[in-house]
Amino acid sequence: MATKKKATTKTARTKKTPKRATKKVSRTRAKKGPASDVPNFFRLNVEVGNLDQAADFYSKLFGLEGRKQAGSRCYFTCGPVTLQVVDVSSSGTPHPAAKALYFTVKDLDAVFARAKALGCLSGEDVHGVSGGSISVRPWGERSFYAEDKWQNPLCFVEGGTVYPG
Repeated sequence: MATKKKATTKTARTKKTPKRATKKVSRTRAKKGPASDVPNFFRLNVEVGNLDQAADFYSKLFGLEGRKQAGSRCYFTCGPVTLQVVDVSSSGTPHPAAKALYFTVKDLDAVFARAKALGCLSGEDVHGVSGGSISVRPWGERSFYAEDKWQNPLCFVEGGTVYPG
């Protein structure tokens, strides 16, 4: 009988060991899980009242062609994030973006010249300076603000001056 007990105990230990290992692996995965599954921001949409006008505006402002999509949309690839311009005129009035959409650019002066030609520079005051002029902001970014005709606020920041927070 003593032999049977030892065998049973040995079997019980063998069964427990994998469970501990499994639990240990699970804890390790749980710790790594959230860090490895950080959401990646890939698309943002702005609402407009005329897709053709908006596609033309953003193409000129960004200096790149958008890709028209089904469902009254036009996509603009802006680095890792796609700006989705959506015409909502068939179902209602466009709602402007809640806050400015921020874009980094290599040549801020070139984008500024295009925005000025489009007449879309912001008239808003930003920390005592016109938002529609190129300025170094108190946080160190060299930038300017603009707005599309549907009141979607835009900010262009010179690469290399981005304040990460």
